[in-house]
Amino acid sequence: MLQLALFFSLFVFSTVYSQYTDVINSNKPGFSESPYSVGTGVYQFESDFFYKNTSTNPTFSKPQTFGVDLFFRTSVFLEKLEVNTQLTYQKETINRNLNSNNYTAGLSKFTIGAKYLFFEPVYKDVSKEIRSWKKRNAFDKKRLIPSVAVFLGMNTDFVNNIYKTNSISPKVGVLLQHNLTNNLNIISNIFYDKIGTNFSEVYYVISATQNFSNRWSGFMEHQKIFQNHQENLNYGLGFAYLFSNHLQMNISGRIIQSENVDGFYSGIGMSYRIDKHQDSFISLDENGQQIKKNPKRGYNKSQKNRFFSRIFSFFKKKRKKRATRKRN
Repeated sequence: MLQLALFFSLFVFSTVYSQYTDVINSNKPGFSESPYSVGTGVYQFESDFFYKNTSTNPTFSKPQTFGVDLFFRTSVFLEKLEVNTQLTYQKETINRNLNSNNYTAGLSKFTIGAKYLFFEPVYKDVSKEIRSWKKRNAFDKKRLIPSVAVFLGMNTDFVNNIYKTNSISPKVGVLLQHNLTNNLNIISNIFYDKIGTNFSEVYYVISATQNFSNRWSGFMEHQKIFQNHQENLNYGLGFAYLFSNHLQMNISGRIIQSENVDGFYSGIGMSYRIDKHQDSFISLDENGQQIKKNPKRGYNKSQKNRFFSRIFSFFKKKRKKRATRKRN
């Protein structure tokens, strides 16, 4: 089982970009979530078809789970504000002592949430530094400062009976991202989920993503979940391939460990977006800073002034002609 898990662990990925980009920005198949939104006018669908095989001691049961995790993302009103919906449908088979099987199937998760990017550091562009090789290749210490977003969500109770908590419960989280280089970044999440229920849990996720080329990327991930009298761990590795600016395919594998449960998780996913994004007009000065006064407004104002001045000058010319006629 360990060898099979290590085999599948060679195929996992999570792409990470900032705000709106020309290429798709997907969180799949990782469990971490980037603080950046997809951008306004973007409607993104992310999926992960997974298989999980575990063994539970001392009951000797061997749950096997097939399912699909669906994630819908879009930004509304603001570039930094994203709303999303996550649904997980799974079928679980529990084999007890090879004598009896129990089957359950249905929604195990239905969460609606939103995240907002509060802070994004600005990095110094050293590519234009031609006088000093050392300065051009020096590490920017500002890259140690992460981008920060907060997540607020709600777990609905429209799920299968065995996953019900008998109430709608909130979910909150903090999302961080360190862009250490243009090709390497680290995402850190911490969530408090199912608050106020008997199934509440706190968990963190840490992911390191490396871009190998314009098409291939890979990542490593670690997650730890703290539940009542139990802690669950999993480790993941893998790759993904960018087929086009709007389509990404990925495949994943994980090792699952806890006090009473061991096993592996594997999945294959696809992310696709519909891009209707339109850039807003922003004026920048020579230093790349936003100009508060919109030049379009100034241009329109000057045009209006010219228009009215022409009208006034037209009447002035008429008055002068009348005055000259009377003198003559």
